[in-house]
Amino acid sequence: QVQLVESGGGLVQAGGSLRLSCAASGRTFSSYAMAWFRQAPGKEREFAAAITWNGGNTYYADSVKGRFTISRDNAKNTVYLQMDSLKPEDTAVYYCAGTRGIPTRGRYEYNYWGQGTQVTVSS
Repeated sequence: QVQLVESGGGLVQAGGSLRLSCAASGRTFSSYAMAWFRQAPGKEREFAAAITWNGGNTYYADSVKGRFTISRDNAKNTVYLQMDSLKPEDTAVYYCAGTRGIPTRGRYEYNYWGQGTQVTVSS
């Protein structure tokens, strides 16, 4: 069992940066692929980025590629999402998710979810 807690959200102006963190409990964190999803008001939850268990491979949605960077520190049981050049359309609740399988873009493949952290980008 893994419990996930996100932090680092907030209000930022367009063009600014934020770094989200997701702290995981449990001794098996390093065996999980991790991902970030986001959900804007009135929209479906969508994939943003994912990373393999050892950080060797990363995957991004086209909408964030080149602006967001996912990383992890297994010694600290933490996964990060560095968000640069933020746009108003990045405004959403950001969720951390984990799976024992391979990282995918499908939210139903992830067994563990955090409670989310709000990111608001003003124009």
